Amino acid sequence: MEDRRTMTATDATPPIRLLLCDDHAVVRAGLLALLSSTAGIEVVGEAGSGEEALAMAARVRPDVVLMDLQLGDGMDGVEATRRLASGTGPTPPQEPAPRVLVLTMFDTDADIARAIEAGATGYLLKAERPEELFAAIRNAAAGRTALSAPVADRLMAQMRTPRPTLSERERDILQQLARGLGNREIARALFISEATVKTHLGRIYGKLGVDTRAGAVAVATGRRLLG
Repeated sequence: MEDRRTMTATDATPPIRLLLCDDHAVVRAGLLALLSSTAGIEVVGEAGSGEEALAMAARVRPDVVLMDLQLGDGMDGVEATRRLASGTGPTPPQEPAPRVLVLTMFDTDADIARAIEAGATGYLLKAERPEELFAAIRNAAAGRTALSAPVADRLMAQMRTPRPTLSERERDILQQLARGLGNREIARALFISEATVKTHLGRIYGKLGVDTRAGAVAVATGRRLLG
């Protein structure tokens, strides 16, 4: 079968090939019903996990992947986004790489920073109206950023907020966190006790407004606190 993306400019514009990734079958069914009746968008596959999304993307070659962040056990949506956007999946990479549009219920600073850092083209909330979702898919397919209004507001607020002041030791610990080291490994690397590492981590979390190691690294990266 001829790949629709090889059509000439004189042919009708091919529909946007969309892959759905959400671990809730009911959500996928609702999205499928909504999008199947939308002109210019063709749902070419469904995935219930990050691993399944990578494998299916290699088979169906979507233009856009609509990606949830929380996918139950296994690979989460952020890691799946990173692999799709960078072409580091289990099969030969798609050229060009598909655009990834996050569709989630979560709008914390850490979630947004992690998704964008991973290469997401857009970030939408599930409370959006259908028309906003359709427009975001079209924007993502065209390579344009698509953000829910609340997400855009949060990003603007982050940009206006002065960067938190971290001590030299806190920066050192953040650097080790970004390398994926655990508390014991950080303590050994910096010649301090594990208790001291935990104390500094608590202060770092408070300053960055997060409560996880991944969140701290994501926010620190987004705010360019890691040099």
